Amino acid sequence: MAQSNTDIKYLTPIAVDVKKKKFCRFKKHGIKYIDYKDGQYLLRFINDQGKILPRRLTGTSLKYQKKVAQAIKRARHIAILPYVADNLKEK
Repeated sequence: MAQSNTDIKYLTPIAVDVKKKKFCRFKKHGIKYIDYKDGQYLLRFINDQGKILPRRLTGTSLKYQKKVAQAIKRARHIAILPYVADNLKEK
């Protein structure tokens, strides 16, 4: 039986998008201290609802992820960042 035109066979593998390797921005730029008073910078590490983004999404190393989390918690405590928000980031 002849194959129908709907069956497509690939001789070469299908091109798959290669994701860029994640890196720790703190190690790359040599940042030692994460300032909890800089709310705009800390907004990069929280999502629209105010939750802290995990390491697997940001690429931050364990050492600096702990420091980021601590800085966000301190900023929330002194009301620089909200604990919970709807549409925190404007697009």
